[in-house]
Amino acid sequence: MLEMFETADDVLALKMSGKITGGDLDAVMNRLDGAMARHDKVHVFVETSGIDALEIAALPGYMARAVPLFGKLSRFGRVAVVADQAWIRLATRIESAVLPFISYRVFEPEQRAEALAWVKDGQAQDGEQGGAKDQA
Repeated sequence: MLEMFETADDVLALKMSGKITGGDLDAVMNRLDGAMARHDKVHVFVETSGIDALEIAALPGYMARAVPLFGKLSRFGRVAVVADQAWIRLATRIESAVLPFISYRVFEPEQRAEALAWVKDGQAQDGEQGGAKDQA
């Protein structure tokens, strides 16, 4: 299930839970494409909760749209991932190591407000830069 949040136009903010479908992936890519058409830098906030399935049939279409983004990686600003599952936090850390020029941070669910504040303006909720716990 996908839920999109209203936020600044240069911030893609969403929550995914349960089964991720092809329609969910298309909606995310449509919103990302739109933000990238309007802004030089796009920031991303992703909250996941209880991800338990991915519609495998949707992957080829998603990959066809996602691969060209490798040529636009410099246009990604801050990326915050809030996850209740350790495997998602670990996968995000691996992705951030492969893409070190994108500013990634991983957050626990109780740090959601801090994560969103950081994505929106680069500041932790308490006003300090950085400092989120990075626990798997």
